[in-house]
Amino acid sequence: MTTRRDFLKISAAAGGGIAVGFPIAGMGQASPREINAWIVIRPNERVIIRYACSEMGQGSMTSAAQLVAEELDCDWSRVRIEYADTNEHIRRKRAWGNMASTGSRTIRQSEQRLRSAGAAARAMLVAAAAQAWGVPAAECDAAGGAIRHAPSGRETTYGSVAAAAAKLEAPGEVRLKDPREWKIAGKPIRRVEIPAIVTGRIRYGIDARLAGMVYAALAQCPVFGGTVQSVDAAKIQSRRGIIKVLPMSDFVAVVADNWWRAKEALRELPIAWSTSGNESASSESIVESLRGGLDEAKAAVAKQEGDIEAAMPGAQKLIAAEYFTPYLAHATLEPQTCTAVVKNGRVDVWTSTQNAEATHAAAAAAAGVPLENVYVHRTQAGGAFGRRSVQDYTRQGVAIAKAMQGTPVKTLWTREEDIQHDYYRPASMVRMKAALDASGMPLAWHTRVAAPSITATLLKYPLNGGADAQAVAAFADQPYAIPNVRVEYAQRDSHVPVGFWRAVGHSQNPYARECFVDELAEAAGKDPYEYRRGLLPFSSKELRIFEATAKAAAWGSPLPPRVHRGIAVTEAFGSYTAAVAELSVSDKNLVDIKRLVIGIDCGYVVNPDNIVAQVQGNAVFMLTAMFWGEITIKDGRVTQSNFHDYRMMRLREMPNVEVVLAPSGGFWGGVGEPGLAAIAPAVVNAIFAATGKRIRTLPLKNHGFEIA
Repeated sequence: MTTRRDFLKISAAAGGGIAVGFPIAGMGQASPREINAWIVIRPNERVIIRYACSEMGQGSMTSAAQLVAEELDCDWSRVRIEYADTNEHIRRKRAWGNMASTGSRTIRQSEQRLRSAGAAARAMLVAAAAQAWGVPAAECDAAGGAIRHAPSGRETTYGSVAAAAAKLEAPGEVRLKDPREWKIAGKPIRRVEIPAIVTGRIRYGIDARLAGMVYAALAQCPVFGGTVQSVDAAKIQSRRGIIKVLPMSDFVAVVADNWWRAKEALRELPIAWSTSGNESASSESIVESLRGGLDEAKAAVAKQEGDIEAAMPGAQKLIAAEYFTPYLAHATLEPQTCTAVVKNGRVDVWTSTQNAEATHAAAAAAAGVPLENVYVHRTQAGGAFGRRSVQDYTRQGVAIAKAMQGTPVKTLWTREEDIQHDYYRPASMVRMKAALDASGMPLAWHTRVAAPSITATLLKYPLNGGADAQAVAAFADQPYAIPNVRVEYAQRDSHVPVGFWRAVGHSQNPYARECFVDELAEAAGKDPYEYRRGLLPFSSKELRIFEATAKAAAWGSPLPPRVHRGIAVTEAFGSYTAAVAELSVSDKNLVDIKRLVIGIDCGYVVNPDNIVAQVQGNAVFMLTAMFWGEITIKDGRVTQSNFHDYRMMRLREMPNVEVVLAPSGGFWGGVGEPGLAAIAPAVVNAIFAATGKRIRTLPLKNHGFEIA
């Protein structure tokens, strides 16, 4: 068993390398050889920066290290990044803070502590050098991994004074650099994991290999909420390679000497399920329930400004519409997987996760051991998008490993299990009504959203005033200057499990909101761009990014024949985004997207290339969802099963995506999710401009549209 002393020897390196940093409020006392958990400097000048969150393709491992290295003022070529250890995290009273990579918060929730860690370490290195020279620290300066005393001309390196610096008390306060001073942060530094991905050296959770390892395939009740009633293990027990059949309460696992044998045997295994009465649910019954929420006399009020009842009768025009978006699966390229060993009261787990701390807790609970007895070995995640924040796969993998009594077990879901047992983006139905004055501008806007609640069903948290903030996102925080607004929420939960899908409520509600704004612009006889400009407050960040994006797309300039534009603006996860789509639609409803121009103001930019990549990835994700994405329910179960009927965008279908970075400074916004928000309405509004057809339900395939 690895002891704490062994861990520190490994992580701090042989030959006297030490960790330097600063104590953070609420952090436990670090090892005597460390000042804190963030930075290790070795005598050979290697700088190790520990990363607390998860790398799953969003690039935050690089960006987080850039912030630390910027304030440390080290030589980036000597930086190496390692995952923070969750076992040490627990033993040191959550030394690294929140480990979750969710809600586009990885950088914006940790930038202060990351930058402070680097700045404090730099101050301590300078102080150590000054003491050795017998000079005031104020006369010394540090840059590029070296410390200099200008009056005497003396110079030393970080590695030379790191051991002495470790013995000093951390400064109580440190000065953080103005972003205008940045030399490492703010620059397009190559992501640290890319070389390993390109060369195939990267290791994902699915790649875990242990001596003596066996493999498990599992099946869950096809009807959500069902349990195992009976299993006829004798039917497959004699098959080659089969080791054990494990009936659990809500799934059945087959363990074999390789995964294919386990999976094929499981397919032939007779399993009887108790479906808990949910076998009659269907997409139609769920839609009926949602519509019932729209029609109810009362609903929870999420936002109230002015008096819409008083304003509505004074309208020159009343415009109303309903929009619908379906359940969506995450469909991560790497299916859910967990490799685990449970032996002598210790649990070791190898998995792809969005939250290593949650993985740690789930493993401890499944094995019935203290948190201190769990070790999570982190890997790169092969896609996540919200799916890997839920730890069902960890619970299952550890439960199977526990039953195998010390034998390492790799549990791997099939693609079918992944598609049919997700935590889906909620289906949602939105009814909007707007009262327009004589000039066509809205006097009042009423919105009611009927949707399941992620907060209540997944997180088990009470709803604030009965409203789920994610379900009404983009409506309760809409930017338009409308004097009378009411946003209502009707909770309509079904047996279908829901969870956090990339951009959550901002993945679907901006589609309804911004398409409805286009309907208002049409009713007013005004250009969609000019109409929005008239509604956005003059000093708002939404207006700034909206204008910058429209300018980059040359809105209003002549277009080639049969080419049309659509536009949208929104805000999400602390950032402000806009999009312009240019496309043509053939007589056979083939949509040829010529270009997508997407603008984002995230306040500060840590790595511009990474932001561009994230916004382009957002485009792939949203275009896939809006053209083909749809999870349907029949007889209580999901009808889709794999990529043949849950379609992904292909390389040849990807349009040109131009990204407009317009950081205004003064705040830290998210990046991994906000770029989705404005895409669907921009494209759908452009399709209306091309065809005259209003599309109020997604996906577009159901209206006969395909990408050319």
